[in-house]
Amino acid sequence: MKRVTIYDVAKEANVSLATVSRVINNVDVVRKDTRERVEAAIKRLGYKPNAIAQGLALSKTTTIALVVPEASFTYTGNVINGLLDVARIYKYNIMLHTTTEGISEISDIIETIIKSRVDGVVIYNDKMDYKVLKELTQYEIPIVIINNRISDERLSSVYVDIERAVYEKVDEYLKNGQKNIGIIQDRKNNYSCQLMIDGATKAFKENDLVFDGFIQIPGTYRTSYDFLSDHLKETKYDLLLAYRDSQAFAAVNAAEENGIKIPNDMEIICVIDTKYNSMVRPRISSFSIPSYDLGAVAMRVLTKMLKNDDSYEREIELNYLYTERESTKQS
Repeated sequence: MKRVTIYDVAKEANVSLATVSRVINNVDVVRKDTRERVEAAIKRLGYKPNAIAQGLALSKTTTIALVVPEASFTYTGNVINGLLDVARIYKYNIMLHTTTEGISEISDIIETIIKSRVDGVVIYNDKMDYKVLKELTQYEIPIVIINNRISDERLSSVYVDIERAVYEKVDEYLKNGQKNIGIIQDRKNNYSCQLMIDGATKAFKENDLVFDGFIQIPGTYRTSYDFLSDHLKETKYDLLLAYRDSQAFAAVNAAEENGIKIPNDMEIICVIDTKYNSMVRPRISSFSIPSYDLGAVAMRVLTKMLKNDDSYEREIELNYLYTERESTKQS
């Protein structure tokens, strides 16, 4: 069944969208007979007002909402910089919103944002799964997702294929005879961690092997460092993969405390790194995700969506660059 929209109500009641919005928001300037006609149309059509209707923008605000997770500011700083640079070119203002733990909060914050009459939304959040992302398609406003691959009529995405990156690297190690490969659980980024597991699983399968190296951190351990310090006493790996460089740092410390030399005895790679990677020794080999470009391209796509420019791609994959450093043996 086609979802009833505020546009359907306006047509049924023979009034403007602004009038419907005023009725929904209980604005007193609407005449009594007009209000009754709109209310009758709402009831007849079974329309349920949502955040779009309640915060209907009567004119463009030239404001874009950017939603990022509070815990990832170190990494998302470059994403924000890229987005801001493009926003300035097209004279858009950025309204920054942060999220904390809990996927359900995403839906709540998006509704709040749309009620504030922004023109569009850019979301960077690694925790959002496919179901949550699909729910965002209910909003009749352009939305661009960073680092999750999904698209719809009003929903686009800019991402790096983490699954492919991990697949290619794991396949390379397997072909070199290095089969003891582990992926460290990242409780802050379950979605991205699952992509890593999927990539490793595919590589193992294509080499007639079964991947069983997911390192799940028990809830009794507060940090990955605490767990790895115990875990590496008994279990040896050729390669450890971590999503964030901070987890890779923890793995380096835990390994060396157990007499495991990096990279001679064990190699370590992370998916995303920050400025702190240049400050530690050994520096961690990483996939060097183009975070600045993710923000810049996402904002450019959104400007095209706002202008109803059909020339944009709904799913844009950016390339990563694997950068080898001291945590892996030189090829």
